[in-house]
Amino acid sequence: MPLEQISERHAQWGHRAAPQRNQHTAEKGVVNMKTIVSFLLAILTTGTAAAAADNPNVLFVAIDDLNDWVGCFGGNPQVKTPNLDTFNAEGGMIMMDAHTAATVCCPSRSALLTGVHAHRTGVYGNRNNLKKAPKAKDLVTLPEYFSKHGYHSLSMGKIFHRHPAPGDKGSKKSDAGQWAFDEYVRTRGFTGPIGKERPVCGLAAFPGDKSYHSKGFDWGPTKGNDETKMLDYHTASWAAEQLKTRNFDKPFFMAIGISKPHLPWYVPQKYFDMYPLDEVQLPKTLVNDLDDILDKKGRPVYKPHTTWRRLEKAGRHKEAVQAYLATITFVDDCVGVLLDGLAQSRYADNTIVMLWGDHGWFLGEKQRYGKTKLWQESCRVPMMVKVPGVTPGSKQCMGVVNLIDMYPTLIELCGLPENPVLDGRSFAKLLHNPDMVWAHPTLTNGCFPGFYRIYDGRYGYISYRQKGAEELYDHHQDSLEWTNLARNPEYSGIKTRLSALVPNVEEPVAPSNQQ
Repeated sequence: MPLEQISERHAQWGHRAAPQRNQHTAEKGVVNMKTIVSFLLAILTTGTAAAAADNPNVLFVAIDDLNDWVGCFGGNPQVKTPNLDTFNAEGGMIMMDAHTAATVCCPSRSALLTGVHAHRTGVYGNRNNLKKAPKAKDLVTLPEYFSKHGYHSLSMGKIFHRHPAPGDKGSKKSDAGQWAFDEYVRTRGFTGPIGKERPVCGLAAFPGDKSYHSKGFDWGPTKGNDETKMLDYHTASWAAEQLKTRNFDKPFFMAIGISKPHLPWYVPQKYFDMYPLDEVQLPKTLVNDLDDILDKKGRPVYKPHTTWRRLEKAGRHKEAVQAYLATITFVDDCVGVLLDGLAQSRYADNTIVMLWGDHGWFLGEKQRYGKTKLWQESCRVPMMVKVPGVTPGSKQCMGVVNLIDMYPTLIELCGLPENPVLDGRSFAKLLHNPDMVWAHPTLTNGCFPGFYRIYDGRYGYISYRQKGAEELYDHHQDSLEWTNLARNPEYSGIKTRLSALVPNVEEPVAPSNQQ
């Protein structure tokens, strides 16, 4: 599928800047091709695990709430992400049509880390702890599987969704998935915003609004102008130091979680200064975008999101977009520190890097801010994969993949035994031949039972079973999903084909973390 058909907004945004280095990016090491080719051929041709000492390492990098506003993805022409762009240029292949297993943090991460979809585990929302879900609590998670097969697993930052212990207002007793790693280090470092008034941005909530966004949707500069004091920078620096100084006696599985650009968007002022407010461009939107999404009685299913209405009333959409862009560039600096640490280490030539965002994010599209819905802006995610000596530089792969596919892909690349319970499909072959046709329909769960999206590389079908609502979009003609074709008889065959892939058996919602 041609790149220009992925999103009309990419053309609207204009040409993206060529990859460039910033001050954090160091010269990369030279790949030992003979070594890399040898172990990859052994893995892929024999199908058996090599000796543990010969297996590749894995650097598994999660970025919270990042959409495709990354330079090399083309989602926004104004964004400054030189480190991620350089990573792409040096073999971090872009998976341009990657999608999430669920559109909010906990079910997305629980699905990709267990390899099992939410409708089979009952982990549909942020309050569902997989360790309290009867169908999920005994599943072997991705880091545990690597530990079980000869790897040393270690982690810092957000990988699993954090659940507080009953009655605990802090984080020391919370369940952050520390049980899944051989070595787990809690995050450290925090710089608060300037001033004590909240919200810092001054955007008042509507009367009676008690949603997370009523207080959590906020932005502003931090105290001082130093990114090195920030939590994510500490996390990236810790990981870089491990890579540069430690002599691991086993291959490692290192999982590093970057918490931004999750709300609130508090970053040093210099990142805001990179995006002058009068130059900020807003995403393209349609005034009556929601009018053709109807329930079985012909009534509209959606109305403009409360946060969108607050910003619309205050005329502050550009400020919100500026803050998100600023936070992404801060994240890019953190990623640069981490990737430089790998490049300067003895492990550079023998480490697979898989970098991903847990779901997308709306910045005004569909008259919405945030995530959770099943439209393209929240389902499509940034994913980049580097297999030394295999993935080419400056490459965009158009194959349709899902975050849930990472588990089987990594164990195949590392020569580990197949895990038969996994829902995902390994795309290791696609990494070796990125131009091959790879359009297997992929599933995204909504935040409750009966809410699904099926996507096949061209068509996106959404089923909202409780309301009897359906949506169908042709991404070749309408990548912004402005025209719902579900009631158009010309597309009945396509709708029937995709709707047949919607799960018929659903696990009930798992107990909340406090139950």
